[in-house]
Amino acid sequence: MTYENLDEKLVNALLGDGRASLRSLAEDLDVSVTTISNHLSALEDEGIIQGYTPKIDYDAVGYDVTAILQLKVEGSALVEVTETLSDHPQMVSVYETTGDHDIIAIGKFRNTDDMNDTIKSLLTDPEIKESNTSVVLNPAKEHEQFELKGK
Repeated sequence: MTYENLDEKLVNALLGDGRASLRSLAEDLDVSVTTISNHLSALEDEGIIQGYTPKIDYDAVGYDVTAILQLKVEGSALVEVTETLSDHPQMVSVYETTGDHDIIAIGKFRNTDDMNDTIKSLLTDPEIKESNTSVVLNPAKEHEQFELKGK
């Protein structure tokens, strides 16, 4: 095999099995273990691969409620509020956005009381001017990554 698109193929292989050994990756991609190791190290050093973590089914471990928080904040406080939300362990995604709201955050909670208590504590921040919370009824697709396609 040539090394053309090797990094892309390596990333895609890891998306399929993040626990694959260097040897199995080398066999699947028809290159040496050393080549895989070198390319993997480079992808990690460049920040393309940022870690290897398990996919968790939050419902199965008792986090049955997913909430989407849409917040309007005082312009100068955008970074501070974003950091506060990002530091909260139950917030799985936090985005600074354009449109009607400045921040959209997605959180996982054990139940509606847990959600309510968390949101009320976050909303004590005087820089948050407006909030809108939606509870997810049924996630159609969640936490999915996609394979890289050629440039």
